[in-house]
Amino acid sequence: MGVQRLPLTGVTVVSLEQAVAAPYATRQLADLGARVIKVERPGGGDFARRYDTTVHGQSSYFVWLNRSKESLTLDLKDPRGREILHRLLDGADVLVQNLAPGAADRLGLSAAGLAGRLPRLIPCTVSGYGTSGPWADRKAYDLLVQCQTGLVSLTGTPEETARAGISVADIAAGMYAYSGILTALYTRATTGTAHPVEVSLFEALAEWMGQPAYYTRYGGSQPPRLGTRHATIAPYGAFRAADGREVLFSVQNEREWAALCELFLRRPELTGDPRFATGTDRVAHRAELDAIVAERCARSGSAELLADLRDIGVACAGVNDVAAFLDHPVLAGRDRWREVAVPGGARVEALLPPADLMGVPARMDPVPAVGEHTDAILTELGHSPADIEALRADEVV
Repeated sequence: MGVQRLPLTGVTVVSLEQAVAAPYATRQLADLGARVIKVERPGGGDFARRYDTTVHGQSSYFVWLNRSKESLTLDLKDPRGREILHRLLDGADVLVQNLAPGAADRLGLSAAGLAGRLPRLIPCTVSGYGTSGPWADRKAYDLLVQCQTGLVSLTGTPEETARAGISVADIAAGMYAYSGILTALYTRATTGTAHPVEVSLFEALAEWMGQPAYYTRYGGSQPPRLGTRHATIAPYGAFRAADGREVLFSVQNEREWAALCELFLRRPELTGDPRFATGTDRVAHRAELDAIVAERCARSGSAELLADLRDIGVACAGVNDVAAFLDHPVLAGRDRWREVAVPGGARVEALLPPADLMGVPARMDPVPAVGEHTDAILTELGHSPADIEALRADEVV
C-alpha cells in the first residue's frame, strides 16, 4: 500500500502569523495535509516562541499551535524579502495573516490588490475588531476581547470577575478562520471563484456570547456570575463531598428532578414543593435548593456520590485539575496521544485532532525551529547557495 493521501494534500498555505488565532487556524489545515509555510521574523521568529520555556525549552503555546509546519524567515521590510514572499504567493492557494492593522496593505497584501494579481489565491485576514468600522485601527489581544464582549463580566464569582482560563477569543477566531478557509477552498473547487475570508476576534467571540446576549436583551438583566452554578438551571454546579473533593452534576429535566428527589436526596416530597415545581422555580429558590443538595453531598464520599448519580441517570463528573485531565481514562482508552518532535531533538506527547476522518491517518509532524526550512524553500524558488548566503548575511532571511 502507498502512503495515505491526506484531504488537503496539494494545498499550499503561506501564513504571516504570530501568537494564537492565525497559527491555530493554519495548524488545523496542516493536520489535514496542507503544506503550511510559516513566515517568521529573522532571529526571534513568532513572539509566541518566547511566551514560556516549559516544554523542553520551548513555549507551550508554540508547541501546541505549530506542528507540521515549515518555518521560513523573511524580513518583509526589505524589498528582497517582499519579493520572495510574493513569489511564494504565486504558487500558493491560501494566504493567512494576522498582522497589525494596516500592515498588510503596506506590504501589498490587501485582499483587493491580491485578487487582481492572483485570482485563485484565497486571502484570510484575522484581525482584532475587523478591517473596517470605528475600531479597525486598534490592536486586540485575547483578554481585551473577553472584556469587550462581556465574557469577563459573566465569569467568576458574585464577588469577583475572572478571565476564562484559556484563550477563548483567539481559539474562536482560529476556528472560524479554519472553517472559512475550508469553505472558500470548496467554493473555489466547485465554482472557480476564490472568496477572501475575514474573521475578527471580537466577532468570533461575539457569536459565542449569543445565549447571554439574548438573555440580557429580552430578560432585562444579564446572567449573574455564579462560579460553577448555571444562570438558568438548578441544581447545577459543584458540591463538596465528605472527602473534600467536588462533584459536579446538573438536572436537565423533570424526570431527572424526580429521580434526584426520590433516589438521591431521599426526599420525594420535594417534587411537589411549590418552591421547586418547575425549572424556573428551582432557579428562583436556588439558595434553598443548593443547601439541601449540599447537606446530602456532605454525607458521602465523592466516589459514592458519583456512583449514586450515575445509577439514577443524572450526568455528573468529578472536578479535575489539569494533571488529572492528562491522565483521563478516555484519552488513554481511545488512544488519543501521539508523539511529536520539537526543536532540540526532544519528543512530546500531543493529542490527535478531535475530528476523526475514518480511514485517514492523523498528521503529527515536528514543530519547526525558527527558519528551519528557509534554505530548502529558497532553493525551490530558484535561489543558489550563494544567493541564500548573501540574503542571510544581509539579515533578509
